[in-house]
Amino acid sequence: MTPTAIRAVFAVFLILSNLPGVPAFAQAPPMLNIVIVEGEGAINNVKQRVNRDPIVQVEDENHRPIAGAAVVFFLPDQGASGTFVNGSRTLTVMTNAQGRAVATGIRPNNVNGSMQIRVTASFQGVTASAVINQTNVGGSATGGSAPSSTAGGGGMSTGAKVGIILAIAGAAAAGGIIAATRGGGGGGGTAAIGPSVTITAGTVSVGAPTH
Repeated sequence: MTPTAIRAVFAVFLILSNLPGVPAFAQAPPMLNIVIVEGEGAINNVKQRVNRDPIVQVEDENHRPIAGAAVVFFLPDQGASGTFVNGSRTLTVMTNAQGRAVATGIRPNNVNGSMQIRVTASFQGVTASAVINQTNVGGSATGGSAPSSTAGGGGMSTGAKVGIILAIAGAAAAGGIIAATRGGGGGGGTAAIGPSVTITAGTVSVGAPTH
């Protein structure tokens, strides 16, 4: 093949490689990188509905941001998790001009514990994945509720009721002793009988003085 023919073939090759829809020969596919900008290690307060929106940035192999990449956020199916504003555990966001995608409006559920948010990004047939670790706190679905220290009857604790019963009993006994002492000072007098006290499991009743 003459040098002129070689140059002609090479020119045709360059023209074809630049035509739309024709893949470049011997060109390695691009690579994607997912950089977690915000949200890693965040604490989500379940009761106050306070959380940090995860933000990721999609970059190429040269760390240049990629606009128009499809980013999908996945919340766990069980345990500490939540839902997005659309009521689903999956949210798809397209990256902006800075290559960033934000998962806004996560509503954590009522389960305490660590929550892993899986992230995938795809662009021109190339995909990448990452995981964002967060924690839900303030829920009531782990460990059960603490036992109540109060019994029936106005919400007063059993210990407080016992204290009141003992205090009343002690006061009644002291009153009987004072009355007996005063009666004995008159010489042969009859000691006054204090009010009778009846103590039950949780109720105190005071009767009228006996005659």
